[in-house]
Amino acid sequence: MRIDIISDVVCPRCFIGKRHLEQFLALYRAEYPGQEQPEIVWHPFQLNPNLPDKGMPRAEYTSGKFGGPERAAGIYERVAQAGKAAGIDFRFDDIRVQPNTVDAHQLVFLAEAFGVQDAVVESLFTGFFLEGRDLSDHATLVELGVRGGLPREDARRCLDNGELRDQIEEQDRHARTLGVEGVPFFIFNEKLAVSGAQPAEVLLAAMKQADSPEVTAANR
Repeated sequence: MRIDIISDVVCPRCFIGKRHLEQFLALYRAEYPGQEQPEIVWHPFQLNPNLPDKGMPRAEYTSGKFGGPERAAGIYERVAQAGKAAGIDFRFDDIRVQPNTVDAHQLVFLAEAFGVQDAVVESLFTGFFLEGRDLSDHATLVELGVRGGLPREDARRCLDNGELRDQIEEQDRHARTLGVEGVPFFIFNEKLAVSGAQPAEVLLAAMKQADSPEVTAANR
């Protein structure tokens, strides 16, 4: 079983979706003791692909995106409540910069080769949503990548790799051609897709359905 996850590291519902994924894996281990855990691969998506490389002030971003600070506060309050239910104490007020996330996705891509993708994704989510770190700053990204298990020099070189940046941007465009409009977006065995931060039970049901011989790639 393989699960491909299309997400963005500045998407709060993607962070919630990761917690639900962890709960799903616990259910999987309980129901299939001794079975190998599903392979999980994270893929890039940019909620805001047109942001400048160094991002923009968070207050300006949220006000423009949601039609004013009061409406933005109401939206994030609802997200915060959903986060608490998943075990996440979002600290939105600590975020000062809304970043362009191409560089962060380059680290996630590199992390797959080192077998630490989940840990790097976790470090980036935690850095942004719980620590208010600036994900447009290369020094910060290297630190978060190292915390997730990446070698420091590899992380530094990765962020200066223009070809990899082009590849990440192409993967983002490809996701949109597949019809991905919102994230997180889970694809089970390249057969069945589930959109949104669905509960663990929904993910388990999707896995079972995708594992059925009657389900083909046409069911995506």
